[in-house]
Amino acid sequence: MTKSVFVTGATNGTGYAIASRFAKEGYDVFVGSRNEEKAAEAAKNLAVEYGVYTKGYGMKVYDEADVIRIFEDIRAQGYLLDCLVMNAANLGIAQDTLTVDIEDFMNVVHTNIGWNFMLARQAALQMKEKGGGSIVFINSNTAYRAIPSRAAYSCSKGGVLSLSRALAIDLGKYNIRSNCVLPGMIKTERWKTNYNDCKNALSNYTPLRDIAEFEDIANAAWYFGSDESRNTTGAELVVDGGNMAQLTPELYEREQK
Repeated sequence: MTKSVFVTGATNGTGYAIASRFAKEGYDVFVGSRNEEKAAEAAKNLAVEYGVYTKGYGMKVYDEADVIRIFEDIRAQGYLLDCLVMNAANLGIAQDTLTVDIEDFMNVVHTNIGWNFMLARQAALQMKEKGGGSIVFINSNTAYRAIPSRAAYSCSKGGVLSLSRALAIDLGKYNIRSNCVLPGMIKTERWKTNYNDCKNALSNYTPLRDIAEFEDIANAAWYFGSDESRNTTGAELVVDGGNMAQLTPELYEREQK
């Protein structure tokens, strides 16, 4: 039977690149997004380009009943997931530590940890029944370091790393693997359109003199999601051009690539 993957936050950018990577390998792809119309459009585009079965789902954040609904629908179509890739996140931008509303702070934590746990648990139930599978978190190198005015985001990403390791321990006996991809700076549309504002960010200054493309993250997700990593669980793969390897970045003349 054809293998299947569910990718959240998959209507554009990194998420769409991940969905495309799996579709290219012949996986049937389920696309998740907070926008149902965009999810349906992305799914349609993947089906046309790669000739695989796809379906898009509108998703409600931190709503377990909605998560269960989606996985029941996947099952109703004759699928038990082989892989779940969680790319959707609350970025928690510009939350001043001394003034941030606690509800806004917790929304970041609930989305990035609680919601992803709901998704991982439902996927694991299907994978257990199937005899194994792979859970992949698209995390961040902020799991190991903090960003100014983003305490909720930074601590949530550390939590995701611990969650993945805990799942690796609890689910290994069912042949279910759990791993994290830790990107650094990525060439998103926001990065490209605000290049003059972003170019001096220290996370741009990497030993490789470049930052990640969407496809770099997709390739890492494919490694963890596929049988290529059959004996790897509880691990992380940092994709940041070597940024985390340096104590302080070497500042050099940069040009937009």
